[in-house]
Formats: sequence, structure tokens, C-alpha cells
Amino acid sequence: MQSKPPFMRRAAPVGGRQVVTYGLPIRPWQDLYHLFMTLSWPRLFASYAGFFALFNLIFAAAYQLQPGDVANLNPAGYWGRFFFSVETLATVGYGDMHPQTVYAHIIASVEIFTGMMSLALITGMMFARFSRPTARILFARHAVVREFDGMRTLMLRAANERQNVIMEATAQLRLVRDEQTSEGYRIRRIYDLPLRRSEQPVFLYGWSLMHVIDEASPLAGETSESLMAGKAFLLLTIGGIDETTGQMLMSRQEYHPSSLRWDHSFADIFTTGEDGIDRFDYTKFHDVEPLSRPEAQSAPPG
Repeated sequence: MQSKPPFMRRAAPVGGRQVVTYGLPIRPWQDLYHLFMTLSWPRLFASYAGFFALFNLIFAAAYQLQPGDVANLNPAGYWGRFFFSVETLATVGYGDMHPQTVYAHIIASVEIFTGMMSLALITGMMFARFSRPTARILFARHAVVREFDGMRTLMLRAANERQNVIMEATAQLRLVRDEQTSEGYRIRRIYDLPLRRSEQPVFLYGWSLMHVIDEASPLAGETSESLMAGKAFLLLTIGGIDETTGQMLMSRQEYHPSSLRWDHSFADIFTTGEDGIDRFDYTKFHDVEPLSRPEAQSAPPG
């Protein structure tokens, strides 16, 4: 029976693939900040609750080593000392139970010091998670390839869900695919796909991103089948500065060959009413429609 390789763990999927890594030591105690920043909220609260219970169980056992060290113990025994530890950790100090020996005062001092440091770390971690910048950028589920301005064009669509201003937004589009070198090595190559406009000074509502598929484009001559054969995907990243908080925002989206729509266009979400008010209908944001008459298609907003 083959033994399990050491230090095996699943990595974050990229390009829709499941990735397993080997040989990298797992040292959670040396990277607690990253660990707690990546835990889900239920797991984070469960970890804090478990630490709180274990912390007080240990100190209750320490108080238990010397009988009569806590005055007015209620309830009597171990659980009374457990609740006394909880009050000491929280610095509540109801006034009934209190240390009455030198030993108990020493244990209480150690607990207060350790508890204050732990609570400070937990408070800092909670603040870091709540204050972490999150980009609520909405990406269309599909990308389309169509004729635009007489050129074959790849088009993608993004929107700012928060509806506030993202200043100096930038976008980068890349093609990632597997290739084989002349020596027979299999490698993953990344190609930059230039956008007709890669910067948006004020990203507020919508943004149509376009890459012209000309002779110099890495997508020239590609089809859905050839992209699938090369295990290719498109990687779109958008970043900018949140005007409200001044924080840098980043978001990314992957587009696989199955999500490309050839000779389609995005449904128009922008209209201007008779009252002069511009309206964006995001219920149709992900909709695409086949091109029956390319010349009749209107230019996308943004």
C-alpha cells in the first residue's frame, strides 16, 4: 500500500482546476494572521468560542490545585472556579468571589495578563476582518465575441455593485493556456490581451471592456474547441481606489471557453426616459443575445 505523501493539501483552484500540492510544510502557528483572515465567519467564531472555553477550563484547574483559594465559591467545586475564571478574564468583578490566598492572586494575575493580551489580539483580528476592503464588482457571466467597428472583438462587461465611485480604475485581461515547447516540455503560458480602454477615471455604473482580435492578438484564429483543447481561460482583473474609504480594491473573474458566446452581443441595459433620466437595468446584466444583424446592434454603454 502506497503511503500518503507528506504535507499534502488542496490549493486554491485556478482556471477551474482542482490543485493538490505536496512537500510544503503546514505551519499554522507561524501564520495565524493569514489563517484567521481566511477562515469563514462561522469557523472564526467557533475558534474563538473554543479558545474561550479551553482557556477558562485550564485556569479553573489551576485554581483547583489549592483548596480554599477563592472566597465565597459558588457553586462549590471545579465549576465554581470555572465561573470565577470567566469573571476574572472578563474583568467583570461582581464582588462575591475573589482570591483570598497568595497563590490565587498569582494565578489571577497571570490570567488577567494573558487574557488582556488575548482579547487585544482577538479585537485586532476582528477589526482587521471588518475593515478589510472588499470590491463588490459584478462581472457578466459570459464574454461575447462579435464584430464591432468592423473588427472581430472580444467584449466583457463589469459593473460597480456598490454604486459609489471607484477612482482611477484599471483593468487587465490575460489569456492563460497550456502549451508544449519544442523540447517537449508542457508549460502554462500567459498572454496579455490589450484592451481598447484599460483605464476608467470614474468607475461608477458599468464598464464594457473590449479586446480587438486582429492578427497580433493571441486569440487570432482561436475557436471554442481549440481553447478547450489548450485548457485555456481568460483572466480579467479590475482594481481601483474606493473614494469613500481611500482603500485599494481588487477583484478578478475567470472566463472559460464554455462561457464564451461567439457572434452574440450583450443585452442593452442603458436607457434614457422621456423625463431625461438615465436608467440602468441590471436585471439584464448577464443576458446575451445572438447577432442576427450585426450592423443594427447599438454600441454598448461605458
